[in-house]
Amino acid sequence: MKIQTQYFKTPFGELILGAYGNQLCLCDWVYRKQRTIIDNRLRKKLNVDFEEKECDVLKETKIQLNQYFNKKRKEFNIPLLMIGTDFQKQVWNELRTINYGTTISYKDLSNKLQNLKAIRAVASANGANALSIIIPCHRIIGSNGNLIGYAGGIMVKKKLLTLEEFFLKNQYSLDF
Repeated sequence: MKIQTQYFKTPFGELILGAYGNQLCLCDWVYRKQRTIIDNRLRKKLNVDFEEKECDVLKETKIQLNQYFNKKRKEFNIPLLMIGTDFQKQVWNELRTINYGTTISYKDLSNKLQNLKAIRAVASANGANALSIIIPCHRIIGSNGNLIGYAGGIMVKKKLLTLEEFFLKNQYSLDF
């Protein structure tokens, strides 16, 4: 078996999608600094390579992402295969509990994980997320309310939060 991949253009940039064993294992920005690191982690942990090929999971992922970008979907119900350490998976599962249109800080996320001293480790796990948008790491902000760190770039993070109407609901400025 191989990780079946497809490239997918979105209104905010191009994603690479990957599925392995009928589960989505990759939904990430093509042009991110850690692209090689993420891809190598998946290859190594699964002991497979990538193959550009369509499959049902990737078709459904594209449908649900298009619904999200068109404000017709707030949650995803795609089977996921999270490839990472136990701690990373714990962080990613907690990220999945953050509601559409809301944000929390790295500190808040550490508190939810009952490990306040792990703020940097939580931030690192957040940055290692290979399932952007599906696992909503864009909903994490700095304790001061600033938009910081995102694999797709700060402007993409801002656009995703704007799509989710975070700024309108919370009366934040769209400028930073």
